[in-house]
Amino acid sequence: MANVALLSNPNSTGNRAILPEVRSYCVKNSDVFHYEVDHVDEIAKALETIARVKPKVLVINGGDGTVQAALTELYQGGHFGDNPPPVAVLPNGKTNLIALDLGSEGNPLKALERIVELAKHDLHEHLVDRELIALSDGGKDSKVVLGMFLGGAGLSEFILYCRHKIYPLGLPNAAAHVLTVFAALASVLFGIKAKFLPKRSTPIKISLIRDGQFQGNFAVLIVTTLEKLLLMKRSMRNQNAIGRMQFLAIDQRAGAIVRFLLSVIFGRLGKNVQKGIHLERGDMIRIEGDGSNVLMDGELFSAQPGHPIVLKSTKPVSFLRLAA
Repeated sequence: MANVALLSNPNSTGNRAILPEVRSYCVKNSDVFHYEVDHVDEIAKALETIARVKPKVLVINGGDGTVQAALTELYQGGHFGDNPPPVAVLPNGKTNLIALDLGSEGNPLKALERIVELAKHDLHEHLVDRELIALSDGGKDSKVVLGMFLGGAGLSEFILYCRHKIYPLGLPNAAAHVLTVFAALASVLFGIKAKFLPKRSTPIKISLIRDGQFQGNFAVLIVTTLEKLLLMKRSMRNQNAIGRMQFLAIDQRAGAIVRFLLSVIFGRLGKNVQKGIHLERGDMIRIEGDGSNVLMDGELFSAQPGHPIVLKSTKPVSFLRLAA
């Protein structure tokens, strides 16, 4: 049986160049069972097949949507019973936030080779626990989607702007992200309004169960369980706060944006209370607003009247970390 199962989406942007090399590598390596899906709807069948191989590691090779769909199906589909394999993520998406958090960066094929080598030995020292974010509309029978990073309020508009306006220009990812940041600052910090700039966010209400609520217009809303993101883990003002999910909201006001940027630059984020910057933890978060958009791991969701977006953290699940 193969030690490593590789789930690839050939339609993801990153795979269009690297996948032929990945296929060639897998054909020559009996330790890898390679399964390709053309659409996320095929992931359930893929994992059902992969479960028969009983791999030591499941590797996801695709964009953010592929990773999210695979994690959701892996932990809700029951294909592996109570013992799903640890997950590794190749750095093949636009943002690679999950891959970077797990120490996977650079060439995806090199990362795969590293995973295959690790799988030949005891993986215990390379396994880390991460909680996932379970997103639903709070209804009894509502669909639950799992992920690790959610951006909302103005941030979701910036991400959509980058996806629809900047990425089509064909720029390298780093250049596209820098250009998006400048456009976002022009819109939010300086109040410039133009068709070629990102839209401003609509009012939303955010409730951290047990800790109260925030209401207003926010330039940035982030909810995540990723360890490295924004240095939030080590800069949390209250390290004993209840809840696994890290929460950051910044008011859509020039003063709050400037205070946030200065705090990040000088390493002061979270060390004291600052007006317009909300930095907390929570185990249940509600987001309400008429058509307010959020993106979780690149996929778009909207809050509707009477159907708020509800976020809950899951029990810890196992991932493979490549970094020493």
